[in-house]
Amino acid sequence: MSGASDDLRAAWRELIAGLEAARDAIDDPKLHAPPPSDRTLAEGYRYLLGFLYGSIGRALDDPLFPHFRRAIEPADKSTIDNADAVYLYAPIDGDRSYRIRGCPGAGRKPPHYVIFETPSGYVGDSGSIAELRPGTRANGGVLDSSRLELAPDGSFEILLAPERPAGHAGNFLATHALRRGTAYTSRWVILRELFHDWEHEDPLDLEIVRLGSEGAHPPPLDTPRAAELLRRVGTLARGQMRYWNEFYAVVLETHRDMNGDGAQFMPRNDLNAPNTAGHWGGQATNVYAGGSYDLGPDEALVIEARAPVEPAYSGFHLANFWGESHDFANHQSSLNGFQAERDRDGARRYVVSHRDPGVPNWLDTTGLPQGFLSLRWAYSTPPAEPPATRVAKVPLADIRAHLPPVRAVSEAERRAAIRIRQAHVQRRYRQY
Repeated sequence: MSGASDDLRAAWRELIAGLEAARDAIDDPKLHAPPPSDRTLAEGYRYLLGFLYGSIGRALDDPLFPHFRRAIEPADKSTIDNADAVYLYAPIDGDRSYRIRGCPGAGRKPPHYVIFETPSGYVGDSGSIAELRPGTRANGGVLDSSRLELAPDGSFEILLAPERPAGHAGNFLATHALRRGTAYTSRWVILRELFHDWEHEDPLDLEIVRLGSEGAHPPPLDTPRAAELLRRVGTLARGQMRYWNEFYAVVLETHRDMNGDGAQFMPRNDLNAPNTAGHWGGQATNVYAGGSYDLGPDEALVIEARAPVEPAYSGFHLANFWGESHDFANHQSSLNGFQAERDRDGARRYVVSHRDPGVPNWLDTTGLPQGFLSLRWAYSTPPAEPPATRVAKVPLADIRAHLPPVRAVSEAERRAAIRIRQAHVQRRYRQY
């Protein structure tokens, strides 16, 4: 018994050491911590707690007896997350077969857009952007709303297997892939459910089962496995904290030019050209445009977005420099293609500012002086003509001079919109 106790205590100490190493990423410039301020540091500790929360769940998961778990939620935000999305994952063994069943909630509208992917790795676990080198990770399969076959009641089944069995018809996701001579085995199934109409759309009811495990049970927990779980919690939290800091600072060049070309990939008070970023671990069908805002109390950004080809989904979101989306339940810090009003010329024009200018399509910075801007468009097939954006920084007092004629939005209307957001977020992330 003493040997078991010693092994578990040692594993616990390794967990704590991993959390200490993760904590260093909050304020160590060598680990690419964001420029410090009182709010940034406070949010950094919350961010670490979120990774601890998520790491505990992932460490306890079993690919032989999986279930869907939220990868991102209000207690665990990261990766410049999409405020319109439920991110779900389940661990799998890609050498085995699984079945997913799903259906809309009774009497509710399903999500506007859904996409399943089966990646061979979980982005960020290594703790280094070296994992972005070609050949490190690949999707076994991708299945989105455009190809998902539904029963008349909106339900569906998906088979996950190394390859489609002979004679199988219907929804299928491969868990083996061969890319340029390299073989990959899926270790996860990832699902994004994207919402447009927050008042009426709800998450799907889902279940996943490994074929042949029905009615079986996993073995009881023992000391070696418990010690492995403890160590994994610390390892995951450390890797995620360090990876995303490095990704934002070095790959996205959020804070300064890092490669010496005289520009930042994520420009300040501007957006980069729309691009695909599935190879970074983003949604495989997304086109992204990103940048950052840096605004004084009396300044605003006017952002014009045009999509010549109508996307399956679009959304605009704000986040802090930890990659946590702003509080989108209690602030209008995001707008999707359903919520945002379109101008007569077909463009959507957004206003980003600290104070409400009383116009449509305002995004609330929640008082944070600096943060990320992120525009997403989802296309099941690449568009013939990509979206385009234009950004201008203007005095907040002159905002209407930089917009076409738009209606006034009252405080009462804004509060009504927030009530819809608050109710939807409670339903989306319910714990019962």
